[in-house]
Amino acid sequence: MYDFLIVGCGFAGAVLAERLAVEGKKILIVDKRDHIAGNAYDYYNEDGILIHKYGPHIFHTNSEDVFRYLSRFTEWRPYEHRVLGSVDGLLVPIPINLTTINELYGKNLTSDEVTSFLASKAEKRNPILTSEDVVLNAVGKELYEKFFKGYTKKQWDLDPSELDASVTARVPTRTNKDDRYFTDNFQAMPKNGYTEMFKKMLSHKNISIMLQTDYKDIIDVIPFRTMIYTGPIDSYFDYCYGKLPYRSIDFKFETFNQEIYQETGTINYPTSNLYTRITEFKYLTGQKNPKTTIVYEYPTADGDPYYPIPRKQNQDVYNQYKKLSEEHSNVYFTGRLATYKYYNMDQVVAQSLALYRKIKNQEIYVN
Repeated sequence: MYDFLIVGCGFAGAVLAERLAVEGKKILIVDKRDHIAGNAYDYYNEDGILIHKYGPHIFHTNSEDVFRYLSRFTEWRPYEHRVLGSVDGLLVPIPINLTTINELYGKNLTSDEVTSFLASKAEKRNPILTSEDVVLNAVGKELYEKFFKGYTKKQWDLDPSELDASVTARVPTRTNKDDRYFTDNFQAMPKNGYTEMFKKMLSHKNISIMLQTDYKDIIDVIPFRTMIYTGPIDSYFDYCYGKLPYRSIDFKFETFNQEIYQETGTINYPTSNLYTRITEFKYLTGQKNPKTTIVYEYPTADGDPYYPIPRKQNQDVYNQYKKLSEEHSNVYFTGRLATYKYYNMDQVVAQSLALYRKIKNQEIYVN
């Protein structure tokens, strides 16, 4: 008899497995894939280069609690991610900053001057409801079309005017020369990779792991008291309200017989090419190798569900599933897929730590 059956071995499931196992609970964690670590899974390719199977995962957080918790299972390599955008034949910093504007427009503006420059370009929107509204309100139509419109269309197969404001609100506009993609207090990569971190997280004697296993095949065979479900919520309920749409990515890896391929960790292609970006892994990992591996990302409607699509009609469908989930007192739904939210890794960890505290405080936790 297991105390908890946890479906999914990504951050959401692994954090809960570790926390509950330390409390003396017997845990069975199952995953359809043949590896742990979910989408954060990394491994060494045939050339000995550490790559992320499901695209670049760059850790950053403002939560000291989250960072301190994960530090139990890994040492860190300090890393601040930088992104360039291929725009008008130039490679300029993304998010848009002072350098971006000066290089694009051949100017030498100061921070104060660029604030006025952007204000002169902005098209004020009220209320701000869509991703298009966010960008036009901040930087105007010209920069919107150079940086956001094409990239968003490729990524989501929707015009920014059809997407919730939260999508482009994730990417700020800066009036200084800060060219870091993230500004969080804690920015680092697991020194030996994500998979090694997950191995340590899941090494407790109270945790059993079954890979290449669909929980539906074992749910009536293996006894357990409570389920924690981190898969797609619509799948759990057999799509009774219809399928929730997701965007997926087709990853194409390429290795070159040279030390460096591009100028920085990631280069975005907002208007050119079918792929959205190219990432070179050695920037992320700090690895030394005479060869280098890159990954192209081609967004697609088919494949593994990576990104919940933030639109009102999708949220309405999710809310129906959420209401149904609240009737299942012995099942907890958590993580990006089970809550249909576009969470970063640190947000998933924080969500799981909060759910652990909730479970610990509930009477169901007492045998």
